[in-house]
Amino acid sequence: MTGEVVVHIVDDDEDLRQSLAFLLGSVGIQALTYPDAPAFLAEFDPAEPAVVIVDVRMPGMSGFGLQEELTGRGYPAPVVFCSAHGDIPMSVRALTRGAVNFLEKPYEPQKILEVVQQQQIEAGRRFAAHAARQEVVRRLDGLTQREREVLRFVLDGAPSQVVAHRLGTSVKTIDVHRARIKAKTGSESLGSLVRDILAHRVEV
Repeated sequence: MTGEVVVHIVDDDEDLRQSLAFLLGSVGIQALTYPDAPAFLAEFDPAEPAVVIVDVRMPGMSGFGLQEELTGRGYPAPVVFCSAHGDIPMSVRALTRGAVNFLEKPYEPQKILEVVQQQQIEAGRRFAAHAARQEVVRRLDGLTQREREVLRFVLDGAPSQVVAHRLGTSVKTIDVHRARIKAKTGSESLGSLVRDILAHRVEV
């Protein structure tokens, strides 16, 4: 998986981003470069497993601004911040907002390679989990509001008799809903569907 994860370098320092891309390329890591955050947002593929290395201070949208935008989009890539003027409060801010590392410029080549290779593995894990979660969401898309209501009771472990009483309908009707939920979501059983929903923390 590691070799399949691209690295996005977002930095307004052209010499630095090109030298880093060359360093990563020398060990077989694909790197794409961008002069600023808007260029990255316009060009990147959100479905492609990736690591993002971003400078904190850039004209226009800062590295922190980019991180907030990516978080808002639910983009799962690990974010590594870098700065030539880093300090403890800045690094703490980055890490508490979800960054995986904070590196000072100029890079120590072996250190940056180790960080990137480690985060490529993490990116592979994150994107696989994200894809699995999106698949569960997709499977639930076809359910009606009443079927989702029944499913929420199923998640709570309520038997059909209890669900029927609370919804003011018959057990037979609830059993029909349960069968339709199973069929529409392509589940082997409602138990397996419940496990998938809980495992991926999907809201019903």
